[in-house]
Order: sequence, then C-alpha cells, then structure tokens
Amino acid sequence: MLTACKPSPPSEQPSDPARAPATVAAAAQNQPLKPASAFASITDPAARSVALFTEAGRVIAHPRCTNCHPSDGVPRQGMDLRLHVPTVSGGPDGHGVAGLPCASCHQAANTPLLGATLPSVPGHPKWALAPAQMAWVGKSLGHICAQLKDPHRNGGKTLSEIHHHMAEDTLVGWAWNPGPGRDPAPGTQASFGELIKAWIDTGAHCPAP
Repeated sequence: MLTACKPSPPSEQPSDPARAPATVAAAAQNQPLKPASAFASITDPAARSVALFTEAGRVIAHPRCTNCHPSDGVPRQGMDLRLHVPTVSGGPDGHGVAGLPCASCHQAANTPLLGATLPSVPGHPKWALAPAQMAWVGKSLGHICAQLKDPHRNGGKTLSEIHHHMAEDTLVGWAWNPGPGRDPAPGTQASFGELIKAWIDTGAHCPAP
C-alpha cells in the first residue's frame, strides 16, 4: 500500500495553472509573521484590519494550506500546487471515494518512506479536503476573506469559531510541522491565531477582491 502511495518525482507531476498570485507570493516569503502589535500604529481600524488579514494571508495563501482547498475535489501537493499523484478525488465529504479513502495512504501521523522523493506521506487523524465552497486555489486574498466570513460558505461558523479553527485546530497546525522535506507555513500557529483574532477585533475587514 505504501508503494502505491509514494509520490512521483516532481518533474513527472503535472503542474496546476490555476493558482492565486497571493499563493505564489506567500510561497516566496517564508519569513516569520509580524505580530499583531506591529500594526498598532495604523490608526484607522478598517485599514488596520485589512493589514492584519493581509499578513495572516501569508499563511492562508501558502501552499501548505491551499493544497487542501481546491474547487475540483482534487488535492494539490508541493510548493507549486501540483496535482496529487496518484490521481485521487476527495469525494462528496472530502475524505476520498469508495475504495480509495484518504486514509488508505494518509495515516494518523506522517508515514516514513524509503527510496522515495519525499521522506514521508503526510498524515493526521483528520486528514481531508476542505469543502468545495471553501476553495482557495486560484482565489484572491480578498475573495478568500469573504468566504471565511460567510456562514453559508464556511460551514456555518461564527468568526469566533473561525478563530478557534485557525488558532487551535491540530489539522491546521500540521502546516507548521509538515515533516522533513517540506517547507512549513510562515511563523507559528499561535502568531497566526493572534493575527486572526486582531483582524476580527478590528471589524474583520477584507482586502479588495
């Protein structure tokens, strides 16, 4: 089974042309996140809110996050959002299809590989794709922000629940601990959660679409 789960070399994997400019920018900027306090000098609350979300967007638009937020049910992988190899689908609930659930390869923790391009298959007890209505691949940061605020597209969550998800969910936290051979998301989950909380506290304003 693990042989079937081994990724092909990057050069053999098709690239995905539909990627957001924000994602590409985030991938090239893996410096630590600025703390929420760094934006205190912005006196206009709406402008400060947008600036806070833009900084948080370095995580949201990072491939560690966007790879699991496609619109077509096909997960992406790598820093360049390559289509998943082998070819799979998230199915109706994001956990795969009958006969090939995500858990066939993605176990409760990263599974080490031998003689493969990557040292492990990613793993977490809740491994799954985000719902299609929360697709981020190919979306601007402004559009993603609007999705996060819309209970019809965010799983019925309040802003407080969105903060909890971002700041404390362990599946989200995998982005900062993806294992050897993978670039982590910028900063830490704690600093990211701080930015999201400050964004909400300043009115949850969004960048222009």
